[in-house]
Order: sequence, then structure tokens, then C-alpha cells
Amino acid sequence: MSASTSAASTRGAGEAGARRRPAGALRLTWLHTRYQVLEALRVPVMVVSTAVFPALILAVFVVPQSGGMGPDADTGAVAQLAVFSAMSVSLFTHGAGIAEDRALPWDTHLRTLPVGALPRFAARVLMGAFFTVLGLVPLLVLAVLLTDATTTPVRFAAGLGALLVAGLPLLALGLALGYSVPAKAALALAQVLLLPLAFAGGLFLPPEAMPDWLAAISTWTPTRAGRDLVIGAATGTDVPSTALPVLVGWTVVLGAVAVWAIRRDQGRRFR
Repeated sequence: MSASTSAASTRGAGEAGARRRPAGALRLTWLHTRYQVLEALRVPVMVVSTAVFPALILAVFVVPQSGGMGPDADTGAVAQLAVFSAMSVSLFTHGAGIAEDRALPWDTHLRTLPVGALPRFAARVLMGAFFTVLGLVPLLVLAVLLTDATTTPVRFAAGLGALLVAGLPLLALGLALGYSVPAKAALALAQVLLLPLAFAGGLFLPPEAMPDWLAAISTWTPTRAGRDLVIGAATGTDVPSTALPVLVGWTVVLGAVAVWAIRRDQGRRFR
């Protein structure tokens, strides 16, 4: 075989391998996502809490007042509960869930396999997206059936896009929590953070009803910024000028903490 033929064969094999790598990464991501979702679905309390809790809050606190609130107020209430649902998934599915997985021998075994970390990380994010959608479905169904909430297809799509943006700092918070502390501490911290962030962000109590000192603090929380962005997108009302900068700032800060925590965990156990 000539040198040129050998070089061409080597180049062709390299190109074929490069084409296979993306397909292999996608397949691994799908396999990890399916495994993680099925594993979570085997815990009924997790599914019920994710799917029912936001809708239950809507049924108890919003539906009885729906007639006198008006369509925009009802739509805003649904939008802020959607943010609460995303935060709950981030803190418990990502935060407490990742910390629990880190304590299992199976997780250590997976890290020793000759596969990069990206498929497993992407699978965690996709699993969180799945459970976020799972929490939104009953919330939206109840909103349509029992409240005066209304929107257009364009605003509905804009609201989903805004929820994705609002969820970025919350996702980073969950990752930072999950990779920083042990499982028992992560669960306790998730419970401690959930309600204060929800109340301070105006997800339960409207900012207009807050004391001045709490309203001032609320403006700089990621939950309040996310709430304002999603409500503005879903209702077509103005979004406060602080919302996007606050979301970007928290995403950068919490993202940096999450990256540090992931690298520290990787180096501590696998260096």
C-alpha cells in the first residue's frame, strides 16, 4: 500500500470517527436521561410533589379569589407559580438529587467509565426540564378550567421563553447546592431556601403588599426578577428595568459557584 493510500485511509477513518462522536454523545445523553427519569418516576412522592404542589397552591389561594382579581392578575398568579415550580425542581431534583447521587457507588462507577462528563450533565438538565414541564401541566390545566387567566399563543410562547431565562440562575443554584454539600445537608438547605426565596421573590405575596424594606430586598432576588420577567412576557405588561440585569448577575455568580463546586468534587474524589 502506498503512503498516499495509507494517509487517505487514516484520514477517512478519522473523519468517520468524528462523525460518530456527536451521534454517540447524543445517544449517551438520551440513555442517561431515560435512566434518570425512570429512576425518579419510581419514587411516587417525588412525582406527586412536583406535579401537584404548584397546582394545589393555585387551587387553594388563587381560584377562590379568581372572580374579583381580573384576567391579568390571574395570569400573573399562574406565571409566578410557574417560576415557583421551576425553583422547586432546581432545588430538589438538581440540588438534593445530585447530592444523593454523589453518595451512591453507582455514581462513582459511572465516573470511571471512558466517557466524558457532558452526556451525564446534559441528562441532568434534561431531566430537570422534564419535571418542570410535569409541574406546569396540571397548573395550566387548572388555570384554564378554574380561573380567568388568559393569554395569546405569542404571549404563551414568550412566557415559556422567559421561564427558561428565569430558570437559569435557579438551575445554577441547584447545581451549586448538589455538588457542594452531602445529601442530608442538601435536602435541608433546599427546604430552607425554598420558602424564603418564594416569599421574598413575590411568588406567594404580591410585591405591592410587601413592607418597604422587604420590597427593596425583593427587587434584587433571582426569584423576583424571574417573576417580573415571566409575568411581563405572559401578560404583555412592562418588565422592570432591573429584572434582566439581576437575572444575568445571579446567573453569572451562581454559575461560577456551580462550576467551582463541580470541579472541586471531581478533583477531591478522582484526582
